[in-house]
Amino acid sequence: MGADKGKKQKVDEENNIDGDLVFSIEKLQEIQDELEKINEEASDEVLEVEQKYNEVRKPVYDKRNNIIKAIPDFWLTAFLSHPVLGELLTEEDQKIFKFLSSIEVEESKDVKSGYSITFNFSANPYFENTKLSKTYTFLEDGPTKISATTIKWKEAMGIPNGVSHEKNGNKRSHAEESFFTWFGEVNQKDEDEDEALEIQDEVAEIIKDDLWPHPLTYFNNEPDEENFDGDQSSEGQKIIMVIEGGRKLRTRVELEGKESEGSEDDEEDEDGDEE
Repeated sequence: MGADKGKKQKVDEENNIDGDLVFSIEKLQEIQDELEKINEEASDEVLEVEQKYNEVRKPVYDKRNNIIKAIPDFWLTAFLSHPVLGELLTEEDQKIFKFLSSIEVEESKDVKSGYSITFNFSANPYFENTKLSKTYTFLEDGPTKISATTIKWKEAMGIPNGVSHEKNGNKRSHAEESFFTWFGEVNQKDEDEDEALEIQDEVAEIIKDDLWPHPLTYFNNEPDEENFDGDQSSEGQKIIMVIEGGRKLRTRVELEGKESEGSEDDEEDEDGDEE
């Protein structure tokens, strides 16, 4: 009888523990739900503030564009000095970028629905377009919709569908080597396009969140101050890109391996110590 009573008491204690645990979890869930509600309200208010200041920024960006137009090769220089974007321009692309007069990034009015990136060109011998745009539309259900301007290449200058055109000995680079393939229209993902779409999203984020807000930073950077020092090999360097919340992005360049961080003087001192 004593053993049975002890077992019953143990079961009752376990039931009490389980009941207390369930009660605590339910209370935690209530608090979590309350926090989620506050976060949603905060997000809505942040969007409202962002909408307001997008309108405030627009005339300032317009003023900046007018000044940039008076600076020769401004956007070409800024692109080439960027640790990521500079690697995307072929020599032929650089010739085309000399006709690039301005870049514009415009977010949707509600901010969260998407954005567009527009490259404005002066008359040039490469294509008929004066504007090349790429638009990203964030869908509530399904992949991001991506649409882009179809480039109207002039005769013997086009690189559509990866096919080079040749006339009188003039030949354009293959499409996969040109930055302008980025303007290829992509409406949906499939297994074969996942990797390409990811690269395109990454480039758009860099332009929107890094180059567009801070072009002067990169224009003022000499290439040999970054990865392009003639006395230093680009091997052993890596470019780190961080996308936060699917939209924010930072870039930086680091040397791989601790040994790459030391100076030549340090290495000489170490050799001297060994002797």
